[in-house]
Amino acid sequence: MKRYELIVIGAGPAGLSAAIEAAKAGMEVIVFDENARPGGQLFKQIHKFFGSKEHRAKVRGFNIGEDLLKEAKEAGVTVELNATVVGLYPEKEVNVKIGNKIKHIKGDAVIIATGASEAVVNFPGWTLPGVIGAGAAQTMMNLYHVQPGEKVLMLGSGNVGLVVSYQLLQAGCEVVALVDAAPKIGGYGVHAAKVSRCGVPFYLSHTIKQVEGTDCVTGVTIAEVDASFHFIPGTEKHFDVDTVCLAVGLNPMSQLAEMAQCQMEDNPKKAGFVPVCDEYGRTSVDGIYVAGDVSGIEEASSAMIEGRIAGVSVAHDFSYVNDEEFKEKVAGFETALGSLRQGMFAPENRGKNIEKTEEGIEISKNLLKKGYLGEEVFTFPGVKKIKGLHPVIECTQNIPCNPCQDACKRGCIKIGEKITSLPDVDENVPCIGCGMCVASCSGQAIFLVNEDAGDGMGTVTMPYEFLPLPEKGEKGLALSRKGETICEAEVVEVKTAPAFDHTNLLTIKVPSEYVMNARFYKAR
Repeated sequence: MKRYELIVIGAGPAGLSAAIEAAKAGMEVIVFDENARPGGQLFKQIHKFFGSKEHRAKVRGFNIGEDLLKEAKEAGVTVELNATVVGLYPEKEVNVKIGNKIKHIKGDAVIIATGASEAVVNFPGWTLPGVIGAGAAQTMMNLYHVQPGEKVLMLGSGNVGLVVSYQLLQAGCEVVALVDAAPKIGGYGVHAAKVSRCGVPFYLSHTIKQVEGTDCVTGVTIAEVDASFHFIPGTEKHFDVDTVCLAVGLNPMSQLAEMAQCQMEDNPKKAGFVPVCDEYGRTSVDGIYVAGDVSGIEEASSAMIEGRIAGVSVAHDFSYVNDEEFKEKVAGFETALGSLRQGMFAPENRGKNIEKTEEGIEISKNLLKKGYLGEEVFTFPGVKKIKGLHPVIECTQNIPCNPCQDACKRGCIKIGEKITSLPDVDENVPCIGCGMCVASCSGQAIFLVNEDAGDGMGTVTMPYEFLPLPEKGEKGLALSRKGETICEAEVVEVKTAPAFDHTNLLTIKVPSEYVMNARFYKAR
């Protein structure tokens, strides 16, 4: 029986990060993953990450994945793909299926980083071809460049549902509606806002009543639900679609931890049945550790840091890292992890009805219930009317993110000490219009506006990630935050640069009175 010092199960963000830290300390590490390529969900994630520099903010997920693979290779980590772990026992014996054979492998230590699987909901027609998970849609689009469907209805308004809805639009799909049984949007408001301004309507307190079709999806009927989630008669709405996409949550894949007789708990704040572990990833079984979504659903940024902590912990417990180095490394990782667990979306705030920001500003009810900001946008510090060219920052929730502050070298934008503080615009610092803040914003919530560009016209510079790119001089329509046409618009500039990382800067000219409301451009 082959023996390794450390066996890592799962080559996603948590597993690779754990393997890297342990291997850098000198341990012999092998990683098993059931997929044909490593990296887990990172290679589906074409959007830019939130956080700060240390969390790889404003870097796209697949680029982070490439960097992790390179780091793992340099550290000497062995990654075995198409290798499904089918058994894990308290003695740290692993049974892994490779091809048609089962191999028995022993580890001095095991880190379980198996991630999570997509949750599903049942409704009439849910087994029809054309009803797919959001992760499946991402795989089709971002890995295999296949359009999941032409007309899609999205169920679920968490970050996954919002991000994938936007990516469906980027892939050329029509998203006919975004639906959620909850009375308010569950994900980041900036994600909802960028979907809304593309014209996608939100139906909160609604869910699917039936999917129609015989051999495939041909339509879907939704209906409003009451506080007890019962359908309200007479509220049915029908959509002709060929695809229904489900983004209704994730379930920790904790089966191997349970098989290994780790102590388990049903913890709603961690999104399900998870192994009990300490802050270093140690479970109740000596030598078995966990990291990432298997121990509680969070963002990929958090999973990577949890993996680093688990990897260092194993190295310390097996005397590859001394006490002083262990404390120093873990302290740094915990600080980084703690900053991601702040703000309105912190794990301890799940299920809470937060009515005001940390600054005491009332949360936008419009944003939570309809997906877009109304006139209340002007109550937030980043939205000001300033003479001349200036940034407008429509970030209205306390989320852990601050790349805009780092992007502006002149200091036009200020956030403050807390990573979750709402960004502010300094009226006394002139904007030079470089656009780095617009391109760097992971939530695409920053615009450059000039209400007086001459002849009663103004300009709006916005982030634009659709193809084909409009051309200078092209005339089209300016859309509001709600996605409604408000006026005609002319493209005056399209800027691309390596530093923008594929976020193009589109500048349109509109009548001055529409500058503070024009937030998207649509070709005729």
